Amino acid sequence: MDIKLFDSELKVMAVLWRDGDVPAKYIAKLLAEELGWNVNTTYTLIKRCIKKGAIERSEPNFMCHALIPKEEVQEAETNELIDKVYDGCADKLFAALLGRKKLSAEQIEKLKQIVGELE
Repeated sequence: MDIKLFDSELKVMAVLWRDGDVPAKYIAKLLAEELGWNVNTTYTLIKRCIKKGAIERSEPNFMCHALIPKEEVQEAETNELIDKVYDGCADKLFAALLGRKKLSAEQIEKLKQIVGELE
């Protein structure tokens, strides 16, 4: 993925990924309630995302549509984290995540399934 999104821009994208195509006004209202952002802040971030090619705008009502899927961004962010913090070793990230808290039997089973699919 060539587009680098900042945390604040990801908040805008999260609304689109969760709620689908919505007007900019809807995003601004929601983020005002959830994060206390003012309308101008949200509109500025939406415009930045449009410039970066992450959001497409259409009329009427300044409708916003996510041009990049959430999974693509998650993969890029995860790869960046692995490279930056874990010396490019996914197993170090995995060990760090597993060491943080007790996992339920269900979570352990799901992880075994994921690892099994990789083999």
